[in-house]
Amino acid sequence: QHALRNLDRNALDYYRSGAQDMITLRENQRAFDRVFIRPRVLQDVSTVSLSTTILGQHIASPICIAPTAMQRMAHPDGELATARAAERRSTCMVLSSWSTTRIEDVAVGSGVKWLQLYVYKDREATRRLIERAQDSGYTAIALTVDTPFLGRRLPDIRNRFRLPPHLTMANFVDQGKAQVGAADNASGLAAYVASQIDPTLNWSHVQWVKSVARIPVLVKGILTAEDARLAVDAGVDGIIVSNHGGRQLDTVPATIDVLEEVCRAVDGRIEVYLDGGVRRGTDVFKALALGARAVFLGRPVLWALNYNGEDGVVEMLDMINEELRLAMSLAGCVSVTDITRSHVTIPNQPRL
Repeated sequence: QHALRNLDRNALDYYRSGAQDMITLRENQRAFDRVFIRPRVLQDVSTVSLSTTILGQHIASPICIAPTAMQRMAHPDGELATARAAERRSTCMVLSSWSTTRIEDVAVGSGVKWLQLYVYKDREATRRLIERAQDSGYTAIALTVDTPFLGRRLPDIRNRFRLPPHLTMANFVDQGKAQVGAADNASGLAAYVASQIDPTLNWSHVQWVKSVARIPVLVKGILTAEDARLAVDAGVDGIIVSNHGGRQLDTVPATIDVLEEVCRAVDGRIEVYLDGGVRRGTDVFKALALGARAVFLGRPVLWALNYNGEDGVVEMLDMINEELRLAMSLAGCVSVTDITRSHVTIPNQPRL
């Protein structure tokens, strides 16, 4: 509600829009309502721990921060405020390549940080991003694989979306790829993607990223068992089940609807995470029960950031973490490892 009153239309529509008719955007949240929790009672839940690990690194909770671009449109402190909030709550933040704050400037404190990566037509620009992240202490690369072209986001087309002139894609200032201006009868970001991002992206490029990176590489944007098995065969270190917040191909399934399929295909060989539609602690519980190691929040971070900067993001994280703690307590789970497939049911859907 605060963002509706305070953000300009260019930024507000960019953050809240989905692709085409926004069916997948809506389904990402609605699908959680079709999953029901099966609580176990008469368990001692006097002490409940949310702590877990991702890629071997300890975090205080399985609730992490997804990569969202251009955060300084939401608040002057942008990605730096988000990073500080993540550190205060000892969780993981994934920084977008299209950040309005430099990789090095976001590398504050001791929090767990990953870099989200697009493969540019300019391979040296891509290599440099990986090297800068490694040198700055980021501990993984999350390679986005669902964006050879930008999804058709009608509000951005109507608004002729552009990055405000006082902001840049800060990681590309020295490479001439930092500006996103308005395009004639189109989204400026769609034009940027068409000019810069490599549409030939395939599994060989995943191998190339792995050859450059000295840190783990995950693929973000997997929605099928077939691609999950290929990801394992490619030697990636993890999968983020994601439909880009419903912003790429409309009418693909909600991420919670395909999570179990992906996890079964992976069969425990690598870690699987989920983003898309998570709004409540009960949503987190359901994702963990269906096989996710952790979840990543996108739009809730932007709304909290716009509301009150770093403190707003901390407040949002505290709210959803307390909801998860209560859900675990009432379902009879004292640790995240206690949450199993038996704790949820999906009516009218046979088990895979």
